[in-house]
Amino acid sequence: MMEESWDFEFLSRMADSCVSFLSEFIEDWLANDMRVSIFKILLGWLILSLIAIHFAWKIYGNTVNDMYYRQGTGQNGGSPDAAPHLSGWQSAAKDDVKTHRE
Repeated sequence: MMEESWDFEFLSRMADSCVSFLSEFIEDWLANDMRVSIFKILLGWLILSLIAIHFAWKIYGNTVNDMYYRQGTGQNGGSPDAAPHLSGWQSAAKDDVKTHRE
């Protein structure tokens, strides 16, 4: 019974703090202040950027995924799981490793 009253008190305080924050935010939002204007501009830019990213991903997302997960052993087509075979100059370079002898 004690925990239920504590939970109710906690939720009540949280609701009161949210309501007071929102009322102060609305008062500031309606004020003609320079910092509010800057905040509105930055918030608008953020929302516009997120919308642009969303639509760009809808249009080009499959292309980007296909480029990233492209299969094959071409110059840029190898997958991380299967390393491409060494080319001729790479295997020759491994055989010609010189060591220092005293």
